[in-house]
Amino acid sequence: MFEVSVEYSFAAGHALRGYKGKCENVHGHNYKVRVTVGGEKLNPIGLLIDFSDLRAAVKGLVERFDHHFLNDVEPFTETNPSAENLACYLGIELQRKIKDQGLSVSNVTVWETDTTSASYRPPANSY
Repeated sequence: MFEVSVEYSFAAGHALRGYKGKCENVHGHNYKVRVTVGGEKLNPIGLLIDFSDLRAAVKGLVERFDHHFLNDVEPFTETNPSAENLACYLGIELQRKIKDQGLSVSNVTVWETDTTSASYRPPANSY
């Protein structure tokens, strides 16, 4: 199994519904996202996926969140915009973009700060 990872950063605000503490108030983060995809075969030139293609796919998913209030952007108008839910959403949506290439999402990690992150790993055989 081969794996390739890329990172992407964006800024956004959110408020955690139902949370009892400071994070229930509107606040913002400079998010960093790392996605890792895997596959069994390399292409004819020895790549699993071009880094720039994977980065563009991630950018296409997160750019609609950049400099927005996440609670106002689907799916977070209903789903709490936690780092865990953001990682899960990005993993599921990215899988839809790459499945035709014989690739699968191995892991998505979302950092809210330099020292706090949440990760999502899809269940085995979920795709």
